[in-house]
Amino acid sequence: MEEDIVVSIRELKTHLSHYLQLAKDGRRVVITERGTPIARIVITGDSFEDRLRIISASGQASWSGRRFTPSHPVARSRGTRTVAELLLEDRE
Repeated sequence: MEEDIVVSIRELKTHLSHYLQLAKDGRRVVITERGTPIARIVITGDSFEDRLRIISASGQASWSGRRFTPSHPVARSRGTRTVAELLLEDRE
């Protein structure tokens, strides 16, 4: 994988079109403020799996590459209210 392109806010503002084109070409552009990374421009994926691959490649998460299988709800409420409604009530 290619290295990130690091750019200051001022440089990004001056040459925004150039850095957006680099992102379109698949490069990651890291934006810094006073030398500290604050944001990253990456190409958007067309699918959930593509976005997961991007996040995984950045080191922010890990993914085996396998398809996700639907899971069964962990909790069910008794009665007519949903679990979400019960949680909201409990938080009040």
